[in-house]
Amino acid sequence: MAVDYTVIVVYLAGMLAMGWWGMRRARSKSEFLVAGRRLGPWMYSGTMAAIVLGGASTIGGVGLGYKFGLSGAWMVFTIGLGLLALSVFFSARIARLKVYTVSEMLDLRYGGRAGVISGVVMWAYTLMLAVTSTIAYATIFDVLFDLDRTLAIVLGGSIVVAYSALGGMWSITLTDMVQFVVKTIGVLLLLLPIAVVKAGGFAEMRDRLPDDYFAPLGIGGETIFTYVLIYTFGMLIGQDIWQRVFTARDDKVARWGGTVAGTYCLVYAVAGAVIGTAAKVMYPDLAAADDAFATIVRDELPVGVRGLVLAAALAAVMSTSSGALIACATVANNDIWSRLRGLAPTAGAREGAADEVRDNRAFIVVMGVAVIAVAIALNDVVEALTVAYNLLVGGLLVPILGGLLWRRGTAAGALASVAAGGLAVTGLMAAYGILATEPVYYGLLASLATYVVVSLCTPPTDEAVLAVWRARLAGHDPGDADRDAADRGADDRGAAEPSAPSAPGTTPAHG
Repeated sequence: MAVDYTVIVVYLAGMLAMGWWGMRRARSKSEFLVAGRRLGPWMYSGTMAAIVLGGASTIGGVGLGYKFGLSGAWMVFTIGLGLLALSVFFSARIARLKVYTVSEMLDLRYGGRAGVISGVVMWAYTLMLAVTSTIAYATIFDVLFDLDRTLAIVLGGSIVVAYSALGGMWSITLTDMVQFVVKTIGVLLLLLPIAVVKAGGFAEMRDRLPDDYFAPLGIGGETIFTYVLIYTFGMLIGQDIWQRVFTARDDKVARWGGTVAGTYCLVYAVAGAVIGTAAKVMYPDLAAADDAFATIVRDELPVGVRGLVLAAALAAVMSTSSGALIACATVANNDIWSRLRGLAPTAGAREGAADEVRDNRAFIVVMGVAVIAVAIALNDVVEALTVAYNLLVGGLLVPILGGLLWRRGTAAGALASVAAGGLAVTGLMAAYGILATEPVYYGLLASLATYVVVSLCTPPTDEAVLAVWRARLAGHDPGDADRDAADRGADDRGAAEPSAPSAPGTTPAHG
């Protein structure tokens, strides 16, 4: 195991080094929160795929394959479908808005009155998403080093907080690109073929397992529908996902780069299910399905390769965790704290002040400590993830998509929809249980009905607000020139200092 340990330690050290390098680029709010909106197609695709494919998609995806066979791919498959839908239908418009958070988009669309309440719901979602990823460190470090659960969470969480706080989105982007490569090599190119060969090939797998394991809908129609409702729609509106869309150099990068990432997710989904199915042939009596990934890695892979595949699992967790953490901190600072203090910048305000970078860095540290503390207190990853997505979809799906698609939607309708959906989901989870399907179903219906009824019963959104909204959607914002000049000034000031070569995917002009 010494070689495997070396691979893991080198990987973790590399993540911290990337954080330090990213700190040199994060000289403005734009650089720190959205990587200067400069990512080209290759880096954008890799980092987008990295953030959506976390520990649940890797370890959980293999576990679903172990339990249900090839139909276990549906959870990750619906994530890929959501990313494809976001990229094809919405990402170009989202990228042109030039905002930092989903709540800022709602303020633009509805006239500046939806920010705090939507920010609280989005903050709760991103916090719980970061917590679920952080809890997963305990499983991985237990396999690697036989560490105590609390120590494993603190160790893994501290590394993510460190590189995220150092360089913000630049550090996270660079580390995610490395993590994307490691996951591709470790899971798709190594673990997948080795698992199939060790199981005796597809013919042997079909002979040894029931036919249900190879049925496309074996996991159940209701389960698939729930996955679509939670994960596909969740991909359309999550702050962690939108914040990556904001990093795109232009709307074409957002559309086509996201399409490539979504297609990659579909391939990853099938790979995880096949690996889990192969594990079922080799280890038919595992105590828990989620143990399949660690078991097959530990027992079937050669030294060195085992370390790389475990690094791939760690990469999956870290990419989701860091993305959720910076999203949580961004929402907490920009949508809640600043607004409560009356300091929220107006759309188009000049960005790039050093104190804004400092404040956002401090919020990442504070939110990171909170995430680690909550992760230590909680045990059930599935319940935490379900709470996160129920709140997101039940509370924010309707006002966000309504704002993008329905001109008649109003601020009153949006606020009432967020409140009705959020309260309904929370109450129904208490009544039916966190893992029940009823909370998100009825919560979403309550949110939709409230949005439509209240919007139709209140005056239409002011035409001046809609004019600004349409201009931003079309990419015609007068404030863009000021923002670009501010960023260029920050870059010019930094040009006098030695800097590392430009990262892949950035434009030569900003290198």
